[in-house]
Amino acid sequence: MDIRKLFGANVRRYRVSLTISQEALGVRMGVDRAYVSAIERGVQNVTLLSMWEVAQALGVRPAALLAEDVVIGDDDGQA
Repeated sequence: MDIRKLFGANVRRYRVSLTISQEALGVRMGVDRAYVSAIERGVQNVTLLSMWEVAQALGVRPAALLAEDVVIGDDDGQA
C-alpha cells in the first residue's frame, strides 16, 4: 500500500474515533481543513514535523499512524 494512503487512512480512523471534524483537526494542528483532507486522501506528502503535529493533535504516537493493522480500542497507540 502507498505509505501516504496508509497514513491518511489511519489519520481518518483516529479522527473519526475522536468524533472531530477535519476542520477541528486542522485547528488543533494550525492548518487548513483542505490540508487535512489531502492527508486523509493520501495525496499530501507530509513531512516528519507534520506527522508529529498530526499525532499530537490526535493524541497518539506517530508510529500508530504508520501501522498497517490499526485497531482502535484497547491498544490504539495512545501515548
